[in-house]
Amino acid sequence: MSSSIPIIDSHIHLYPESEAPSHAWYSPESPLATQNSISEYRAATGSSAPQLSGFIYIEADRKNDDSKDWSEPLNELAWMRRIIEGNPKDGEGHSANDAKLCLGIIPWAPLASGIPKLKEYLATVESQAGEAAWKKVKGFRYLLQDKPNKTGLTEEFIDGLKLLGERGWVFDAGVDQHRRGRMQLEELVEIIDRAHEGVEDEDKKVVFIINHLCKPDLTIVSQTDPSFIAWRSAMFTLGKCRRTYMKLSGLFEEMPDLLKTQSAEQIFSAILPWLAVIIAAFGPERIMFGSNWPVCTVGVGEEAWKKWHKIVDMVCDMAGLSPEEQAMIWSATAKKAYNLEG
Repeated sequence: MSSSIPIIDSHIHLYPESEAPSHAWYSPESPLATQNSISEYRAATGSSAPQLSGFIYIEADRKNDDSKDWSEPLNELAWMRRIIEGNPKDGEGHSANDAKLCLGIIPWAPLASGIPKLKEYLATVESQAGEAAWKKVKGFRYLLQDKPNKTGLTEEFIDGLKLLGERGWVFDAGVDQHRRGRMQLEELVEIIDRAHEGVEDEDKKVVFIINHLCKPDLTIVSQTDPSFIAWRSAMFTLGKCRRTYMKLSGLFEEMPDLLKTQSAEQIFSAILPWLAVIIAAFGPERIMFGSNWPVCTVGVGEEAWKKWHKIVDMVCDMAGLSPEEQAMIWSATAKKAYNLEG
């Protein structure tokens, strides 16, 4: 990769140690139950930091009760605001100089709760974000990976997605084929179709940014496995959807533990079939680099960010991408998809 190509990390999570227990995934034994702030993130990127233009902050699954209790997602918004305004509390691990790294934020939103509740929540976010942070809101996320089947297919959810599109926001889509099966893939295709159906103005169709290649099962060893075939078919179908992008991220978490500890070259060879499908299905103009830090460190270690960076660099070489196409994956696609300034 050319050292002159800037990097936008399109998918990271941040939180101070004091707020780790507020997440739905939290347990005291979790390796993630420590401080993961910008100081730790800067250390993780290491020598690549000079190329790092910034990151997109993605909500980290704070506890909530959809239409009843938004307190923790709003606490997370307050944390996002402190980062963007460069106004940390003592011990939170970031400074005023770090504010420029946060290029955009994707808070949680109650997409499944119906339009009245969603509008109420969005108004609350606007009132509590402050001017600087509100400008950084580029869209919202509501994880479907752990929700009952057909959650995203309700009329309330589809109407909520259409509202996001009307207001110029993206939807970060998190589904999980590895643990939930092909139904998650099929439902995502239908969700996109229905969210765009009947919206005549192309610019008002909500942009979908798919997380982590839909979490494929990387423990399988054969491309004839039904799981791989179903995933590959879904990727080519999703690749034909309008206003839909894919994050090249999150794959360490889907690997067997032994593979996680191997070199970047060995991991690249093992997951090449999946990587090749994504390049073919979406093309560099709709693929963006994301690290999924700090989740990527679990079972991988402190070098996880650098290792994933190297793997994506090898993807660019494997695909024979031009400097312009490489720039799309490293930063230009994220700029376009998230409508970033500058």
